[in-house]
Amino acid sequence: MTLPSQAAIVVIGGGIIGCSTAYHLARDHKADVVLLEQGKLTSGSTWHAAGLVGQLRSSASITRVLKYSVDLYKGLEAETGLATGWKMTGCLRLATNADRWTEYKRLATTAKSFGMDMHLLSPAEVKAMWPLMETGDLVGASWLPTDGQASPSDITQSLAKGARMHGAKLYENVRVTGFEMKGGRITAVKTDQGDIACDKVVNCAGQWARQVGAMAGINVPLQPVKHQYIITEKIDGLATDAPTLRDPDRRTYFKEEVGGLVMGGYEPNPQAWTTGDVPNDWEFRLFDDDYDHFEQHMSQAIARVPALETVGVKQMINGPESFTPDGNFILGVAPECANMFVGAGFNAFGIASGGGAGWVLAQWVVDGEAPLDLWVVDIRRFSNLHRDRQWVCERTLEAYGKHYTIGFPHEEYTSGRPRIVSPLYDRLKGHRAVFGSKLGWERPNWFAPEGVEPKDLYSMGRQNWFDAVGDEHRHVREHVGIFDQSSFAKYELTGPDAAKALDWICANDVSKPVGRLTYTQLLNSRGGIEADLTVSRLAEDKFYIVTGTGFRTHDASWIGDHIGEGLDARLTDVTEDFGTLSLMGPRARDVLSAVTGSDVSNAGFPFGHVREIVIAGHAVRALRVTYVGELGWELHVPIAVTGEVFDALMAAGGTHDIRPVGYRALESLRLEKGYRAWGSDITPNDTPLEAGLGWAVKLRKNTDFVGRRALEMSGGAALKKRFAGFTVDDPEIVLVGRETILRDGEPVGYLTSGGYGYTIGRNIGYGYVRNADGVSDDFLASGRYELVVATQRTPATIHIEPLYDPAMQRVKA
Repeated sequence: MTLPSQAAIVVIGGGIIGCSTAYHLARDHKADVVLLEQGKLTSGSTWHAAGLVGQLRSSASITRVLKYSVDLYKGLEAETGLATGWKMTGCLRLATNADRWTEYKRLATTAKSFGMDMHLLSPAEVKAMWPLMETGDLVGASWLPTDGQASPSDITQSLAKGARMHGAKLYENVRVTGFEMKGGRITAVKTDQGDIACDKVVNCAGQWARQVGAMAGINVPLQPVKHQYIITEKIDGLATDAPTLRDPDRRTYFKEEVGGLVMGGYEPNPQAWTTGDVPNDWEFRLFDDDYDHFEQHMSQAIARVPALETVGVKQMINGPESFTPDGNFILGVAPECANMFVGAGFNAFGIASGGGAGWVLAQWVVDGEAPLDLWVVDIRRFSNLHRDRQWVCERTLEAYGKHYTIGFPHEEYTSGRPRIVSPLYDRLKGHRAVFGSKLGWERPNWFAPEGVEPKDLYSMGRQNWFDAVGDEHRHVREHVGIFDQSSFAKYELTGPDAAKALDWICANDVSKPVGRLTYTQLLNSRGGIEADLTVSRLAEDKFYIVTGTGFRTHDASWIGDHIGEGLDARLTDVTEDFGTLSLMGPRARDVLSAVTGSDVSNAGFPFGHVREIVIAGHAVRALRVTYVGELGWELHVPIAVTGEVFDALMAAGGTHDIRPVGYRALESLRLEKGYRAWGSDITPNDTPLEAGLGWAVKLRKNTDFVGRRALEMSGGAALKKRFAGFTVDDPEIVLVGRETILRDGEPVGYLTSGGYGYTIGRNIGYGYVRNADGVSDDFLASGRYELVVATQRTPATIHIEPLYDPAMQRVKA
C-alpha cells in the first residue's frame, strides 16, 4: 500500500463520523478526499456503541441533522448493497412523576414545532406495546414512532463503501504522527507511512481527537468516560420489533437485540478514563467489567423489566465514549487553525448523529461556513477555560450525570465554580446575589430579598426568583439599576485599514466619525446573522467592539477570518482589561452627572455616542447604548478599578434609589422592548430582513459587505417568514421557547424565546411566522393566533411593534 503524496482533504478517523464525512465529501462535492484510520474502521468507540437512534433535540437545526441521519440509514443499503441494521422500532420514554410529564408535554410540542409527531400515551397503552414492562409507577410515556436502532459497525462499513464508490480513498493501519504547519495553517499531514500534502484536514478521531488537535495547536475539549451496558440471552415474549425504551427516572435505556435486551444507563457518579492521552493501540478494546458500579442500573432495570432477574447475561460491554462539558457534540473549524475542521465528542449519540453530522461537516469544509445554525455544536463556543483538562473533566462528568435528569428551565451547572469572577463578586454577594455562569464567568442572575434564601429552586412552573426579578425589573423602569456586565467579550481593531476591514465585515455602516457607536450584525454569505454586536469608533484607526459573553471565541474568529487579504488591521481581545458597569433607568443621568465633570446631557452626550469620561479619578469609556429600553450607559472601566467606580456610583446613586440588578431582569426588560437575542431570536438561519432588522443594514450605501448579494437577491420577493411578538394573558402559563404558533388553527412557526414582561403584566414570546406564499403585514394582522404550550392551546395576541416604549411612557395593551 502506498499513500498518495497529496489530497485536497484528509479525514482523520474511520469511525462513523469520519466515514460519514468522507462519504458526503465524495458524494455531494466530488472532493479529492483521503481517509486515514490508525487501526481498523470502527475500532475506536463506534464498534461498541449501543446503536439507539433518537432524533428530537431542543435545537431545530440539530433535530434536522438527526432526522437526516434516519433518512440516510433507511436508503443506504439500496445504494451500497451493505445492510445498516436500521430498524424503525420507535422509542418510548417513560415518565414516573409530574415534572417529567410536563417535560414530555413540552417536548411533544417542540416535536410538533419541528415537524415531528410525538404521542403521549397512558400506562395501559405502554403496557400493551411492551408487555414485559412493569408500569405501576408510570404517569405515562412519550412515543416517537420514527426513532429506532441500527448496527453501528454495519452503518460505518456501508458509509465507507459508499465513500469508495464515489471516489474517496480509505486507508487502514495508518497513524497520523503530526502536521507540517505554515502561518497557522496545515500544509501536510505526517503519518507513520509518509506525508500527505493537503488543503484541509478534518479531525474525526473520536476519543483521540483531543491529541490529534493538540498536534496542530488546537483544543478539542472532550473527555473519555467509561460507559457500560449488558447484552442478555434470549427473553421469552420479547418482540423483535419492540420499541427502544428510555426510562430516565431510573436512568436506564433498553433495546432489543437478537431476542435479548441491551440495557445500560447514565449514573450520577460516572467514571472518567484519562485526562491525558488515550493509548494509540486501544483498538477493539474494552475495560474490565465493573459489576459493582453497574449494580445501580441493574436493580433499577429489574424493577422495570422483572424478566431480567432470571435471564442470563451474554456479554458486558465497558468501553470509553467521548463526552463534552455541555453534552453537545463538537463540529466546525478550529479557531486556532484556519484549515482544521473537527467532528468529535458525540456524547454517546454518535450513531444517531453520524449521518447528519457528516452531511453538514462536509458542507462546512467545502464552503468554509456552516450550512445552517449549528451554534450549539460549534467548536467556537469554547474558550481558553476549556484548555484546562481537569476543569473539562469535572464539568463533563456533571453533564454525563445529567443525561437523564429532568431538564428544568434556567438550570445551571455547579461543577468547577467559581472559575472567573469580576472584581465586584464579593460586593454583589453582599447584596445577596444568586450567580449563574457563562463561559466560566460568575454573573449575578438575581438578588434575593431579605428572608428569601439566595439560591435557585428549580421547577416547571414559576420559579422562586419570579417575584424578586419583577422588583428588579420595575426598579430599572422607574428608578436606576446597575448591572455588572464585566463578562462581555471586548476587542480592539486597530490599524490603517481597520475601517476598511469593518466596512466589509459589518452589515451596518460603521464608517461614522470618531465618537460614534453602531449596532451591527455580521452576516454569512447566505445573508444569515452570524453575530450582532456594537462597534465604537475611538480614533480614525481604532475601533472598540463589544459582544456577548458566550460569543467571545466565535465572534473574534469570524472577524479575524474575514479581514481582507493584505489589509493592515489587527484584532486584539481585551475582555479582561475592562470591567463593564451598565447604568440603566430614568435616573441614570442624575447618578452619572453626580460622579463626573463631563457633560452627560442629551445634547452633550447623545444616544449612539462614545466618550471618555472621568469617574473617581479614573478614565472610563462611556457608551450610550441600551439593551433594556431605558436611558443608560455602558461604562467600560479599567478592570483593576471596577470596584472603586462601582462604589462611587452606588454612593452617588443613594438619593436616586440605585440598586444592583441581575441578568434575569435584563432578559425580561429586553423582551418587553423587542430586542433580539443572538442564538435564539436571530441566528445564521435568519436574515436581518426576516428579523425586522433591515434598518440596521447599509443596503442604500454603495458598499459591498459579506451577505449583501444574498439580501439583494431575496430583496424583491415577499419574505417567507417574519419575526413577531406574542402576548398571552393567562398568568398560569410559562413560556420557555419552542411553543408552536398557530394562525387560524394551522401551525405557522414556533417561539424562539419566551418569558414574562413585568411592566405589561403578561407572558411574552417571540418567533417567526412562516408562509410559503409570503408573509405580508396583512397576513400577520389578519390571523387569529394561539400558542401551543405543553400540548395545550391558549389564545395569543400578535405584536409587530415593541410592547413597551419608554419615550412614550406607555404600554401597548
